Amino acid sequence: MAFNWPVFRTRALTAIVFAAVMLAGLLWNHWSFMVLFSIIHFGCWWEYFKLAEKIHNTKFHPYTKLGVMVFGYHFMLLMCGPAYIISGFGVSENIAMPVSAAGLILILLGIFSQKRIHLKALGMAALGLVYISLSWGLMINLYQWRNDIHLHDTMFVLGEGIIPIIIIASIWINDTMAYIVGSLIGKTPLSKVSPKKTWEGTIGGVVLCVAVALFVLPGLVLGEFDLTSGLLFAPIALITAITGTIGDLLESKLKRMADVKDSGSLMPGHGGFLDRFDSLLLATPFVWVFVKLLML
Repeated sequence: MAFNWPVFRTRALTAIVFAAVMLAGLLWNHWSFMVLFSIIHFGCWWEYFKLAEKIHNTKFHPYTKLGVMVFGYHFMLLMCGPAYIISGFGVSENIAMPVSAAGLILILLGIFSQKRIHLKALGMAALGLVYISLSWGLMINLYQWRNDIHLHDTMFVLGEGIIPIIIIASIWINDTMAYIVGSLIGKTPLSKVSPKKTWEGTIGGVVLCVAVALFVLPGLVLGEFDLTSGLLFAPIALITAITGTIGDLLESKLKRMADVKDSGSLMPGHGGFLDRFDSLLLATPFVWVFVKLLML
């Protein structure tokens, strides 16, 4: 596969814009992060419903779609910690449940407003609650995670937003390196679902992603090149690179079933919300489990 410079420039520029927007959401404050991922949450759902309708050749009632989105959003609100307070009301304690109730009411109104219910399509929507809403809820939880880490008699502090930065950076590095390596030496197709991906590119992306997380990311994220912190960053990068690649293949499978090239047209060279965040959707729960196991 010949290296395509125009395509690479478009993808690289779009990735830089994506990284800038994500970092702004990460680094400004917890509210900017919440707003950013709230937009991403509803954007992913909008495209997910379009795919589900094409796959099952049906149409959801607008109330059903809005209800599922709103009900799913309450998973994100539940993950908000004590920092998320509006006029004395905690988002998790006082707002999540009313949002959940509103979502359920809209879902019921939508279901009873339709003469025929497509159970498989409705089941796909239910799976979306785990695939989209729970994943972004766990991302909100990871943003608030801070802890003193002890590795090999060395202690360092991870503050708010560090874990999401590592995950997002790892996905960007893995995608970029896999594309470069695959373009230069890729010969063996990884999957029929995504024929442009190769084993050489995938393996190269994972290896280089872990190497960067081990030797470079600690300096960029923490301000000092500490191999000890790299020993925490590297496994997160490894988990992210592997599960992120699987997440990309999963979304490619959904698009193939729906017979569409892209889930949307949000970003040139990258498609829509699901095209851009498919890796992050699957990687986040696995990293969350790893981080929680670290705290035991």
